[in-house]
Amino acid sequence: MITEELFRADAYLKECEAAVEAINDKGGIVLDQTVFYPTGGGQPGDSGVLITGDGAEIAIITTVKGDDVENVVHVPAEGSVLPTPGDTVIARIDWDRRYKHMRMHTGLHLMCAVVPYGVTGGKIGTEKSSLDFDIGDATLDKEMIADGINKLVAEDRSVGARWITDEELSNNPDLVRTMSVSPPSGSGKVRLLEIPDIDLQPCGGTHLARTGEVGRVRVSKIENKGKRNRRVNIVFEL
Repeated sequence: MITEELFRADAYLKECEAAVEAINDKGGIVLDQTVFYPTGGGQPGDSGVLITGDGAEIAIITTVKGDDVENVVHVPAEGSVLPTPGDTVIARIDWDRRYKHMRMHTGLHLMCAVVPYGVTGGKIGTEKSSLDFDIGDATLDKEMIADGINKLVAEDRSVGARWITDEELSNNPDLVRTMSVSPPSGSGKVRLLEIPDIDLQPCGGTHLARTGEVGRVRVSKIENKGKRNRRVNIVFEL
């Protein structure tokens, strides 16, 4: 089956009604549709709860892609009483945690616009996030990067998404900033994150509607990760 990923169209959805399609061999819960984002692209899977018809709550500790990658698996806390296929539940994410991921993820796209080098890795968290850049012989400046990101935050630019075909992506290789991971393709279309005149690249994560929601950030550390690679860490400015 294919889980309908409602967060693709609206990352601000906090809950939805869903039908339980299956319980996999590891006890993971597959729904017909979901607001839970599954781990991928450096962004952690959502946590939250599934609320059953009698009001009981099943704690979901993370969300991942299934073995066939077309379904989303909600991983329950150990010892949970599992629902039965056919049951109807309310799927509700931990919104505070997700929203921090959205702020961080969008902030990393702004960093991509400020630091003009290939990306070799990345990690998103609620308190700290990072991107690794292949900078060659160049040097990076913490304050310059932070100032550049915060300028784009203050401009409160719109953030959106659009789709292109696999062929269009193949014909426009410069859209791909990640050097170590290829964007998902093969389904016929690829989702692009778009901040007009700032950033345009394949990305399946959840993002804000406007850059102003990111809030001010600071570069907490630039780490040496090899002769050519530098890891730039950002945190929210308190």
